[in-house]
Amino acid sequence: MAKRREENEVEFSRIVAFSDGVFSIAITLLVLNLTLEKGLAGGEVAHALFEQWEDLLSYAISFAVIARFWLNHHRFFSEVEAFDSRLIGLNMVYLAFVVLIPFSSQVLGEYGGHAPAVVLYSLNLTAVVLVGFWMGTDARRAGLTTIDDRAAREGTVRAIFISSVFLLSIPIAFLDAGIAPFFWLILFFDPSQRIAAIGDGDAGAPAA
Repeated sequence: MAKRREENEVEFSRIVAFSDGVFSIAITLLVLNLTLEKGLAGGEVAHALFEQWEDLLSYAISFAVIARFWLNHHRFFSEVEAFDSRLIGLNMVYLAFVVLIPFSSQVLGEYGGHAPAVVLYSLNLTAVVLVGFWMGTDARRAGLTTIDDRAAREGTVRAIFISSVFLLSIPIAFLDAGIAPFFWLILFFDPSQRIAAIGDGDAGAPAA
């Protein structure tokens, strides 16, 4: 049985607080992958930093990705009016993949020139996106959220777009693992809002 949010505010707040804690830990663990040897001479510091460019790149990408995931998660739960055990379970699965990101990010930073590292990272983030999409779709079907048609359509387009970019980077990694992470820059050109707006225009047009 679903529980109404306003009648179970303490329990609902614990779900959100736990989720926020997982995101905070995951995003903090990213920086632990950045290290420098002790006792370096002045001229060696710049060289050591340059040698870590793959670690810095994976940190920057992962920080931006986790921050975006948190924003979407926060927005989703702000629309939740009721919750049940299924929603809590899907949220736990979602967080399990989120907290795996620091590990896959570390592997990407240390072995970014190898296809398995790119494959692991891509599959990790694809899993987060698809489980998040599943959670939102299931909650909307069960009447647990106030997400409207426009937001749902935008979320669907975004999930397809992001997961497609990461999955397409896998065959690219087998051709040249070094350029695969740069393919992810396409994510900055998220077309979901524009496509959702087109859908609104189609919905408002008179039938032929």
